[in-house]
Amino acid sequence: MKASRIAAAGAVSGIAVLALSAPAFAHVSVQPEGTAAKGGYAVVDFKVPNERDNASTTKLEVNFPTDHPLASVMPQPVPGWKAEVTKSKLDKPLESHGKQLTEVVTKVTWTADGKGVEPGYFQKFPVSIGALPEDADQLVFKAIQTYSNKEVVRWIEVPQEGQEEPETPAPVLQLAAAEDDAHGAAGSSDAKAEDTGADAQNTAADSSASDSVSGDSSDTTARVLGIVGIVVGAAGVGYGVLAGRRRDSGAAA
Repeated sequence: MKASRIAAAGAVSGIAVLALSAPAFAHVSVQPEGTAAKGGYAVVDFKVPNERDNASTTKLEVNFPTDHPLASVMPQPVPGWKAEVTKSKLDKPLESHGKQLTEVVTKVTWTADGKGVEPGYFQKFPVSIGALPEDADQLVFKAIQTYSNKEVVRWIEVPQEGQEEPETPAPVLQLAAAEDDAHGAAGSSDAKAEDTGADAQNTAADSSASDSVSGDSSDTTARVLGIVGIVVGAAGVGYGVLAGRRRDSGAAA
């Protein structure tokens, strides 16, 4: 009885822990597809889980940072959803690729054409953005999630370093160190040349190691055959001596 009670208590405790920890993970977030490097371009996914059992997510509004405006914002089409891009005028023109921009995208709104994100599911909303700022370590995207029952959840609280995560944290994109390529691609031609040289050295080393193994294998085989030959030869000599003694004994008789 004691064992069964302890097991039951443990199960209840485990369920309680899961129930308390679940909300910390089930919120709107943003993650790059690959690397989001400073000064470069990236494709990021806004991940929207459904936290309700009796309603679907039918609308998502993502506000883009105004302290670090992005010259290029292009949402990828998502089946079953309609995307609306909102632009706003800048107080100070932004220079991009030699052009002066007076307005940028400040919000993207996705509205479901059908059922939306049903209970037990999540949806990703990809967006191409850039150029990413070079003087910031992260970008904050405040989001608003609307359910089919008209409930609205505002993911707008900015997480603070060293403090507990807020109840409704805003999606935060962490930026990586700047890369050589302005568009966040792989590195320069010198780096590629170094990689090629390294690959060649690795290939040569692998070939050398293979030859060494092959040589060692041949040497081992030769040694084994030599030992076998010696053993066979010794056995033959012993047999000959024994046979000779038997013949001598027979002749004497």
